[in-house]
Amino acid sequence: MTQKGTLFLLPNTLGNHSDTSDILQHIIPEQVQQRTTGLRYLIAENAKTARAHLKLVANRHPLQTTLQEIRISELNINTPANALDALLEPLLNGEDAGLISEAGVPAVADPGAALVRLAHQRSITVRPLVGPSSLLLAVMGSGLNGQSFAFHGYLPTDAAQRAKRIKELEERSRKEKQTQLFIETPYRNAAFLEALLQHCNPSTSVCIATDLTLDTESLQTRTAAEWKKHIANTGQPDFHKKPTVFLFLAA
Repeated sequence: MTQKGTLFLLPNTLGNHSDTSDILQHIIPEQVQQRTTGLRYLIAENAKTARAHLKLVANRHPLQTTLQEIRISELNINTPANALDALLEPLLNGEDAGLISEAGVPAVADPGAALVRLAHQRSITVRPLVGPSSLLLAVMGSGLNGQSFAFHGYLPTDAAQRAKRIKELEERSRKEKQTQLFIETPYRNAAFLEALLQHCNPSTSVCIATDLTLDTESLQTRTAAEWKKHIANTGQPDFHKKPTVFLFLAA
């Protein structure tokens, strides 16, 4: 019987840095970079982004095969469930593979989770590798409760439904002393923050974590009342079209 390959979960950087010469040694561990260079098959949310990451890694650790010989299959929100088995076929035939996200760690707020679940069902070894997660970095830097937190992804875009959901989660946060995390499409950041500040209690702590690990990183926690005053005096945070994690903890 052919021994099955291993599915390595490869972390990516969280965005573009102005200085790429030594970015990897600060963001991605050396052993993870070296593991990446030895893979000939990748499953990526975006093939172009994956190739750019491989080129970045190759600046420090030469690839063990040419970039042109590395096969990259795409897995994104448009990939049908019945296509996942084909993505794992090389692993069933004994080849190792790497799953890489568009940014950060794969399978967290990422379509790769379905593939990882299927890999377990097929008795394929899964090895998550260390790298940056914007969600954990935001919790770490927020000063909010890191003992209990919940990530909810995107809230409804409908204003009434979003307001209802914010109030529900604020009540849950108050009762359970649980930090609530959200993300939003970057061009909607201002509208999302406006909704949070409108529907949260003035005493609720709100954290805005933008461009984490990048040169333009910003991470600030204030009460909803303090944010309103700050925005009235200085304007919106500099987060338009920038990846941002929003957190709140009700008093």
